Amino acid sequence: MSLLKGVGEFFALDIGTSALRLIQLSGDAEHGFRLTNYAFVPIEQKVVQDNSELGQRKLGEVILGAIKQAGIKTKNVAMGLPAGKTYTAVIEVPNQTEKELKKSIKYELDQYIPMAVDEAEVDYTVLGPSPNDPNKAEVLITSTAMDYAEQEMELIEKVGLNVIAQEPEPIAMARSLAPVGSMDARIIVDLGEMSTDIVVVYKGAPRLVRSIPGGLSNLVRTVATTLNVREDQARRFILKFGLAQDKLDGQVFKALDGNLDSFAQELTKSVRFFQNKYVGAPVLGIVLSGFAGMIPFIAEYIEVKTNVQTIQGNPWQLVQVTPEQQKALLPVASEFAVAIGLAERSNA
Repeated sequence: MSLLKGVGEFFALDIGTSALRLIQLSGDAEHGFRLTNYAFVPIEQKVVQDNSELGQRKLGEVILGAIKQAGIKTKNVAMGLPAGKTYTAVIEVPNQTEKELKKSIKYELDQYIPMAVDEAEVDYTVLGPSPNDPNKAEVLITSTAMDYAEQEMELIEKVGLNVIAQEPEPIAMARSLAPVGSMDARIIVDLGEMSTDIVVVYKGAPRLVRSIPGGLSNLVRTVATTLNVREDQARRFILKFGLAQDKLDGQVFKALDGNLDSFAQELTKSVRFFQNKYVGAPVLGIVLSGFAGMIPFIAEYIEVKTNVQTIQGNPWQLVQVTPEQQKALLPVASEFAVAIGLAERSNA
């Protein structure tokens, strides 16, 4: 949750459910970034979820191995915090000076976060004037349990690293995926292994952040059960054929139609929620990431269901990569949205 200020070079660490992603960039947002070092390391889910001393040691060893593989030398790291472990909201407060805001936020935190103030790590940033009241300002506020934040820091510090920032994954994801220079409202969607993060970005900043249960694993189980195949085979079907109705007699599409229809309804609900507050600000696009950026024809499906233009996102839009790097990253490129967003944090 801490802000990144003048710490020199750093790398980003995204500890996912089934893989670690590390990335180090050079350059900046104004002049463009260049990919310096990276690593993608598959990891068993049970290792990530094992909070025992042995489990944490194993995870630490995997992280050190990934750092060595990437060729990263710096000890400074910015890491993501899963949406399920954080709370993010946009609140409105009376217009005031930065000093006054810091004081009022501190004494009124219990109104804004769903946990005891003395048990939470909290950060905030002013987004700008309220769309509904000129006497108020919008503030993006994020929080996580202090015990969880300290546990994650301890894991990283035990392997000799220095945590210089912790940030909710949806915020990082939105940074790398939001269309460059766009002031329109867009929905950024990241389909993960176990859950899905949804962020509505407007005028360059997150205005609505949601995390809903259900990810690729749910789709895999549905296809495996419906088609009576093994889960590893169902996963290959989904990622290779997607929703193509001329492949496998359209069986994957038929099996997933109900799940994805519910998913599209959640996106439509997010559109309505946003437009109830930001009247007159249409949502002009949906940007897909994670596994949603890998499943063939899912963009076309969602566009039909929501009536909102839907595209596969490109988290690398500001990052220059060599042809060799591009070739090596191709199978997993869409999974780097969080890591790239963390690496693109300002270091000014």
